Amino acid sequence: MAADDEFDRFYLGARGRLVGQLFALTGDLHDAEDLVQEAFARAAANWKRIRAYEVPEAWVRRVAFNLAHNRGRRLKRHAAALVRLGRPPEVPPMSVDLVALVQALKALPTPQREAVVLHHMAGVPVDQIAAQLGAPVGTVKSWLSRGRVSLARRLGERPTNALEGVEASNG
Repeated sequence: MAADDEFDRFYLGARGRLVGQLFALTGDLHDAEDLVQEAFARAAANWKRIRAYEVPEAWVRRVAFNLAHNRGRRLKRHAAALVRLGRPPEVPPMSVDLVALVQALKALPTPQREAVVLHHMAGVPVDQIAAQLGAPVGTVKSWLSRGRVSLARRLGERPTNALEGVEASNG
């Protein structure tokens, strides 16, 4: 029997039992399915070794349980950090103009969008954008120019007015 067929039979035979066990451990069916899937993915990657074990299912179970424990520890650390940080500050509602701008930005190619956001919203100088994005300064200037023209067209404005009122403090 081919190793792939053998693993498929193993997976189909053990998956349901393991999901049930992980569900009992975690109390969350979605988490249980994710953990078992990750454990089986690791088993598949090491199947030549694991298939020789007396009970390969025990290996997959141990991996899934370890993943569950790690996830639990990570969630506890995350919860503790949230408690330390306290309530997040109130976020003011977005203006209709900002929503329209964000929609228009989504239509730009990624390099243009990154350049426009970095320059006009974060206040980053062109030479620093070039260094951050790994592009020549002239290319960044081209992205900014094309991005402004495209935004103006999408927003129904002149290119010089398309980003008016957008400042580094908004971003």
